[in-house]
Amino acid sequence: MAAAAERTDELVREYLLFRGFTAALKQLDAEIKADREKGFRVDKIVEQLQQFVQSYDLAALRDYWSYLDRRLFSRLEDVYRPTVNKLKTSLFRYYLVHAVQNGRNDKAQEFFLKQASELQNQAEWKDWFVLPFLPAPDSNPTFATYFSRQWADTFIVSLHNFLSVLFQFPVILNFEAECLRTNLIQEENESLRHKLFALQAESSRMKKEELEVEQTVLHHKLPAYVANMDRLGDSELDMTCNQRSTAHSLQSRGGFLSSFLSQSKKGPSRPIHSSGASPMQASSMLLGKKEPTNHQSAKGKEGAVSSKDGKSHFSGLVAGESSSLQQRQKRLQEHGKERKELLSKGTFQGQSAEKKTDTNIAEAEPCSELHAEQTETSTKMPGSSAEAVGVRQEQPFIVLSQEEYGEHHSSIMYCRVDCSGRRVASLDVDGVIKVWSFNPIMQTKASSISKSPLLSLEWATKRDRLLLLGSGVGTVRLYDTEAKKNLCEISIDEDMPRILSLACSPSGASFVCSAAAQSPVSHIDFSVINSGGKSMNQVPGKLLLWDTKTMKQQLQFSLEPEPIAINCTAFNHNGNLLVTGAADGIVRLFDMQQHECAMSWKAHDGEVYSVEFSYDENTVYSIGEDGKFIQWNIHKSGSKVSEYDLPREATGPFILSGYSGYKQVQFPRGRLFAFDSEGNYMLTCSSTGGVIFKLNGEEKVLESCLSLGGHRAPVVTVDWSTAMDCGTCLTASMDGKIKLTTLLAQKS
Repeated sequence: MAAAAERTDELVREYLLFRGFTAALKQLDAEIKADREKGFRVDKIVEQLQQFVQSYDLAALRDYWSYLDRRLFSRLEDVYRPTVNKLKTSLFRYYLVHAVQNGRNDKAQEFFLKQASELQNQAEWKDWFVLPFLPAPDSNPTFATYFSRQWADTFIVSLHNFLSVLFQFPVILNFEAECLRTNLIQEENESLRHKLFALQAESSRMKKEELEVEQTVLHHKLPAYVANMDRLGDSELDMTCNQRSTAHSLQSRGGFLSSFLSQSKKGPSRPIHSSGASPMQASSMLLGKKEPTNHQSAKGKEGAVSSKDGKSHFSGLVAGESSSLQQRQKRLQEHGKERKELLSKGTFQGQSAEKKTDTNIAEAEPCSELHAEQTETSTKMPGSSAEAVGVRQEQPFIVLSQEEYGEHHSSIMYCRVDCSGRRVASLDVDGVIKVWSFNPIMQTKASSISKSPLLSLEWATKRDRLLLLGSGVGTVRLYDTEAKKNLCEISIDEDMPRILSLACSPSGASFVCSAAAQSPVSHIDFSVINSGGKSMNQVPGKLLLWDTKTMKQQLQFSLEPEPIAINCTAFNHNGNLLVTGAADGIVRLFDMQQHECAMSWKAHDGEVYSVEFSYDENTVYSIGEDGKFIQWNIHKSGSKVSEYDLPREATGPFILSGYSGYKQVQFPRGRLFAFDSEGNYMLTCSSTGGVIFKLNGEEKVLESCLSLGGHRAPVVTVDWSTAMDCGTCLTASMDGKIKLTTLLAQKS
C-alpha cells in the first residue's frame, strides 16, 4: 500500500503540473516533506521513533506518540486501549534502557523529572524510579529482561505489526488492487461463458444427431414394429416375432384371425372386445399400427377391405408380412439403392400406395402414414423452423440466478440501482427506505423511516452514497447512506407540497425537482379504473432546477400552455437534454444549456407515467395512462417512430384484491420500463413478474422473449442495471417483495 501511495503522489504531481497549478504543487511537496505519517510506511514511522530515542529527544518522542494517538489509536475500539498503553509503556522503557546502556543517567533522571506527575500513580512504574541510581541494572532481576537484545527486538517487531493494521487507506489507493480483482473476475466470467456456450453447443449437436437418427428411421420403408424397436422391451419384441410366425401359420386356416382383428377398425372411443381371443392375439392388436385416416382408407379400397365387410387393415398387414419375408434377402441387397429412391421421392407416399397390389398395400401404408406425419410437421416449419425439427430457439438471455429481498412489508413505490451497480435503494408506501447490496451477498446497509410521507427517490450522481428524497410536505432531503443520517433538508414550495419526481444531472452539479399541488381527488373511482377511463388529475405544478452543492434554487422552468404537474423526468447521458412527462399528457424536451423548453407535443390520452431516452438518444420512449408505449423522434416534434399497446397490468393503476372485496390501488410512481445495455430489449411490469420484450420498429406488436416471474402480486416498478458484466433486473411488487434477477446476454 505504501507503493500505491507513492505512485498516487506522482500521479497527483503530474496532474497539477499539467493543469498549471504550480502553487498547489509546491504546497504539496512541502506537506509531503513534513508528512508525519511517512506516506503510510510503517517502517519509516518506527524508524522515526527510534531516531528520537537514539538522540534522547524526549519532547519530540512524546509529541510524535501523541500525534499517533490522535491520528490512529483514538479510532480503535476500547478493547485495544490496553494494548496501546502497553506499547507506550514499552516505548518509554526502551528509551530509559537505551540511555542507561550508553551511560546517560542524566537523561534517565530527566525523564523521571518530566514524567513523574504522569507515572507516579501507575503501578507498572513504581520500581523504575530507582533505575538511574543502580550501579549495574542489567544484572538486577527486575530489569535484566529489558536490557537483553531479545526484548528490544521483540518490542520493535510488535510495534511494527500493530501499526501495520491500523491505517484506514482511502479508496483512491485501492485502485491497483481493484483493477487486479476486476481483471481476475472478468477472466473468470469469460472462462465460464465459454464453458456455458460449449455445453450449449454440445447439447445442440446431440439433439441434431438424435434428429438425424429419427429422420433416417422415418425414411426407411420398414414395418411399424421395426421403427418402434427402441420403445419395445425384450419381452414385447419376442412377442412381436411370435405374432409374426403365428400369423403366417394361421393364414391358411380361414378367416378366424381376420374376424378377430376386425375389431381394431372400429373408432378409438369404443372398447376392444376380445371375442375369446388369446392374450398373445390381444397383444398383437396393441402392437399394431394406429387407425389410418379417412383419406388413406379411401385410397386403400383396391387391396385393403374396409370396415363394412368386416375385415381390417391388420389382415393386409399379415399378408404383407408373409410376402415380405420371402423377399427379405433381395431387399437387404438392394437396401442402398432403395434408400436413395425413397429419399428422392416426396415425403408423402399416398400416390404410390394406390398403385400397389393387395400384397404390398399393407406394407406400404404404415410407411405412408409415417411420411404423412413428417409432411405435416414440415408444413409448420416456415413459421417456426427450429421448433419443427426439435431444436429450441435460443433465448437472448440466460437466467443465472433470481434472489428475493423481503425487508419491506408494504407496497414498493421506488426501487433504483446506483450508478456503480452495487447497491439498491427502495422505498415503500409507509415511508421505509432500505439501502442494500447484492454482491457478493444480499445485505441491508442502511434503513430509515420517514416521519413525513415520501413520494420520490433518486440517487445522486456524484458521491453516489447520497440519496435525494422527495416528500409529501414540500421538502427534499439529502440522505447519506453510509453515515445513515440526513445531511440537509430544503423546503421547495409550501403551496405545492408533493414532490413527484427527482432527477440528478449526470455531472452531479444540479438536480431537477417536480413539485405539485395537492390532488383534488379525495377517493378512488374503481368504475373508472376498471372501464379503462382516463383520470382528470390536472393539478398545477412546478419544475425547478437546484444546485446540488449549495442546495439553492437556480431557476424555474416555464411549462406551457399552463403550469402542470410533472410526473416523470429523465436526463440524457451528458445532461444537456431533459425529457419530462406531465399530467396533461404532454411530453416536453428541455435544453439544459439554454434552460428552456425546446419542443413539446401531445403524447398520450391521459397522464404520462414514465419517460426514458433511447440508447442512441435520437428518440424517447413514453408510457401513458392510455396503455400506449410510444417511441418519439426528438428531431421532429410529435413524430412517432413506433407505437405499441401494453396490457393494463404493465401501465397501471395497479390493483391488488384482498379479502371481503378489499382492493388496494396504487398509481404509478417509479420507473415502469427499463432497457438493456444496447437498447434492444425492454423490461416492464406484469401481474406475476417482469417481462422482457424485444424492440423492433418494423413490427406493430411487441415480441415477448422472456418472462422473469417470481411474484404473487402485481409488479409496480422495475429497473435494469448494466453496470456489471451480467445485467441485473429488479422487479418490485405490491406485497413488498423485490426480485433480483441476474441475466447473461447471449452472444449473437
